[in-house]
Amino acid sequence: MITFNDIQIKFGDFHAIKNLNLHIEEGEFFTFLGPSGCGKTTILRSLVGFINPTSGQIRLSDKDITHVPIEKRGIGMVFQSYALFPTMNVYENIAFGMRVKKASKEEIDREVRDIARKVDLKEDQLFKKVSELSGGQQQRVAIARALILKPSILALDEPLSNLDAKLRVQLRNELKSLQKKFGITTIYVTHDQEEALTLSDRIAVFNNGIVEQVDTPEQVYNQSKTEFVCNFIGDINKIDRQMIQNSRLKDAIDPNKIAYIRNEKVSLLPLPGADAVQLKGTIADQEFYGLYSKYVIEVAGGGELKTIEKESGFARHNVGDEIDIYIKTSDILQY
Repeated sequence: MITFNDIQIKFGDFHAIKNLNLHIEEGEFFTFLGPSGCGKTTILRSLVGFINPTSGQIRLSDKDITHVPIEKRGIGMVFQSYALFPTMNVYENIAFGMRVKKASKEEIDREVRDIARKVDLKEDQLFKKVSELSGGQQQRVAIARALILKPSILALDEPLSNLDAKLRVQLRNELKSLQKKFGITTIYVTHDQEEALTLSDRIAVFNNGIVEQVDTPEQVYNQSKTEFVCNFIGDINKIDRQMIQNSRLKDAIDPNKIAYIRNEKVSLLPLPGADAVQLKGTIADQEFYGLYSKYVIEVAGGGELKTIEKESGFARHNVGDEIDIYIKTSDILQY
């Protein structure tokens, strides 16, 4: 549905986007993920029309929209700050786009009430000032204002970043459920890996103006294609070269490449399979989180590994305990 062909974006001498080629399917929840300044918001703004690419082409279905005015692209935008009008009530905020289009009063009223119902805004909330609403309710107003114009695409730029952690988790669940309800193609920008993994059908990981990997959340996490993606997504152990040389690992992986393994794939219990490797170590640090504990293990022969163990209520490990550690060579990522 959306295709970026050879897109380059420069600001003076600064190369913000370097030759982007990307295709997004209709109905996808697609996330641009990366650290600050990596180009993810720049490419979103070029899709919406706030930025013109230096070169290349943006296509929506079979139409070239590279230089089409913002209002004719059929894309709804939800900003990081929501950009709601503080002097207007909720009803007026939602109705704003339809009033600009000079829709009739009856049509506006029907559409405002319909979209408010669909995003779970109650009728009594429609006539409150936006400042009287919670962060979650304000987000729903911003989404309703974008959706009332029936866009073919919804673009969201870090819409949860101003909220506290508990509300962020609650609202990302609501976002996903709203996207499924409307079936609308959604482009989501975030620097939060957990948000990207839980919300997305596919993720594009940006770094310094280029896309390092485009894949499903599972593939991005478990089969990271580059060392940058490997380190940026989730918690991971870099395996010390001494650890490789002083164990069976040296016969199972390439000792000349950098090796990583995800924290939760380091086990304190024996693992099945011929590729399981046993190491010995000592608990150097332990943090209790309720459902699970995090351990730092000094490995005999050099280096340390971090692991996450679910709390079973039976075995507990303490700092200073000597233990066996198990990893599978098939879980090791090398670059």
